[in-house]
Amino acid sequence: MKRIGYAVAVPFVLAAYCTAALADAEAEKYVDDALPLMYHSCASVVEESQGDTAKVDKVIRALLAVSLYNREIDITKYATTDAEKTELQQKFAAALGDECKKDNNALLAGAIDDAVATVLQTGQ
Repeated sequence: MKRIGYAVAVPFVLAAYCTAALADAEAEKYVDDALPLMYHSCASVVEESQGDTAKVDKVIRALLAVSLYNREIDITKYATTDAEKTELQQKFAAALGDECKKDNNALLAGAIDDAVATVLQTGQ
């Protein structure tokens, strides 16, 4: 699960620009990008990536964008400076790692959504 921790920092920042104000076409794109990846568990994304962290990054990024959009989260309300964004990334990486440690066969989308809720304390 160490590889997942390294792969979540970049996607969290990139997905941080997702806001509730996005148009429906953008939301559809998020879903279209994520839908083929929804089968992944914490373990399968690492296994199928065969050490390629860019593949893990792509999956996490797609699933994270959907989670943030669904929860209508504007990350700029939580972090605006580089230091705040880095801290948020680290918290997310740790929370996702904890979720995957609980059940390595859990669906990754659920683990990501739970990690988002934990880090941003948005509830479930």
